Amino acid sequence: MSAKPVPVPTPETQPFWDGCAAGELRIQRCVDCGRPHFYPRPVCPACGSVNTEWFAASGRATLYSYVINHRPAPGFEDEAPYAIAVVELAEGPRMMTSIVGVPATPEALVLDMPLQVSFEQRGDISLPVFGPAGQETPR
Repeated sequence: MSAKPVPVPTPETQPFWDGCAAGELRIQRCVDCGRPHFYPRPVCPACGSVNTEWFAASGRATLYSYVINHRPAPGFEDEAPYAIAVVELAEGPRMMTSIVGVPATPEALVLDMPLQVSFEQRGDISLPVFGPAGQETPR
């Protein structure tokens, strides 16, 4: 069995990974138009400004969409089936993530269910994962 892949930070994404290591979900917002955005990038996708800043998001989200993966990627063989999800952060942006703390079944994965971020250590990186709000999820 192979090991799970580990993301490689870039200069544009390093503040995001530093936040994850500190237990914070950090995203960017435009200083000019005020809109938050995710994934990290040097230009606001709403207005084109290069005047962006990082801030700590609340960590709250709702389940927007998901797929239940029954054919695991290398390194994930022991976890199948598992949910690959898109969550909508309370601040507005959507992000792809893993759902933890609930079975990977349509009955358990209810769209719009409230979620809360936690962090999973993988190598030297902490990855944000989401589980049901109000329930402690493993860090």
